[in-house]
Amino acid sequence: MTRLKLLQNQFKSALICFTLFCSSVYADKVVDTHKTIGITQIVDHPSLNAIREGILETLAKEGFVQGKDLTVIFETAQGNPATAAQIAQHFAGLPLDVVVPITTPSAQAIVQQIKETPIVFAAISDPLSAKVVTSLDHPGGNITGVADVPPIREQLEFIENCIPNLKTLGVVYNPGEVNNVSFLEKLTVLAKKKNIKIVTAAASKSADVQAAANSLIEKVDAIFIGNDNTVVSGLEALVKTSLNAHKPLFVSDPQSVDRGALAAYAYDQREIGHQVGKMVAQVLKGKNPGDMPVQRAEGLKMFLNPHTAEKLKITCALAAHPNKDE
Repeated sequence: MTRLKLLQNQFKSALICFTLFCSSVYADKVVDTHKTIGITQIVDHPSLNAIREGILETLAKEGFVQGKDLTVIFETAQGNPATAAQIAQHFAGLPLDVVVPITTPSAQAIVQQIKETPIVFAAISDPLSAKVVTSLDHPGGNITGVADVPPIREQLEFIENCIPNLKTLGVVYNPGEVNNVSFLEKLTVLAKKKNIKIVTAAASKSADVQAAANSLIEKVDAIFIGNDNTVVSGLEALVKTSLNAHKPLFVSDPQSVDRGALAAYAYDQREIGHQVGKMVAQVLKGKNPGDMPVQRAEGLKMFLNPHTAEKLKITCALAAHPNKDE
């Protein structure tokens, strides 16, 4: 073998080794930068789905694209708290970079099982009463998130603007969720000051919504529901009952307005998802969730279903409703 041939072979060997080394380094880099998150919600319905979609949209903008830089494991409890607990146990055994529980029951299950993996929650109306955190400003530990604290005072004033002679207001709710109980207590106090009577009907599961609506529809001037996942899951029954009785139905999310409710003065669920997505991105980039204050949902807006408004012959003026959070 000539000296030139020997040098050529040595150069090729060195080049192959260098290529393999670079490939190995690049592969390690891909593994190190790829993230995996777990998302869970208590039930599958449009409002919660909009939050999840908003989260993923913002993560993509922050450089975490699902299927490329990000693996997303999603599970829904289908309205069953026992299933939510099982999902939490499953997530606790996975090598996740962040867990995102959407809704109070899902968050409560997650915090019981996961003590080290970062948690960023969404769609919890009262995280303190739910015992998800002990402080909003300094949550500590491995958790933070976005609280969609209901603007009950403004919502009630908005309903009065739409129904000037409002005397009785019906509320269908699931008493098994702590945020629903908190919502009802605050609403009752505010309504009493306005001489508005609150009439309630319980629905512990979505199949009970129809019977609950039937039990109070003739007793009230209008129906109002908060961020109640059980009732929202069975919303079509409530919409049908209220329309048949020619009674307005007010809700607390825009997706329920799209599904036939008259109106909402509420947060945009997709925008809540964007807020949560920004926080998740910060955690994925190394920030400690316990050092991040719990944020409040932003951007209250009025949402009106024009078809329902026409059927009920009700006008809700945009300029009449409040323009700030509670």
